[in-house]
Amino acid sequence: MDRADRVVYEYAVLRVVPRVERGEYINAGVLVYCRAHSFVAARTHLDEGRLLALDPAADAEGVRAALRAVEGVCAGGAAAGQAAGDDPGRRFRWLIAPRSTVVQPGPVHTGLTADPAAETARLLDLLVR
Repeated sequence: MDRADRVVYEYAVLRVVPRVERGEYINAGVLVYCRAHSFVAARTHLDEGRLLALDPAADAEGVRAALRAVEGVCAGGAAAGQAAGDDPGRRFRWLIAPRSTVVQPGPVHTGLTADPAAETARLLDLLVR
């Protein structure tokens, strides 16, 4: 691949913080945004064993629902609710805003890619699985 074919993308890791007061977390997904390709996507994977190691009383199904909601906002359509009409950049910025909930975004990082969808899968394997 020619370096000139690659474009800048941004990404953040989605963290699951089962007990916010303790600050412990596991990585459970990635958010990727590429302005040049009008691309935003989230891919998630919840390791229930790791979640329950941090909090045996954690609501794994509730966490899965929250992760699916993030994927839905990225995908747009009815699942995104009011955000469905927003462009990919606005949806990404909304999703990476700091929050004190069970699913939280980590810091935003940048990279270069020619294929944002493939990069999303690569980052999920590298940082989450």
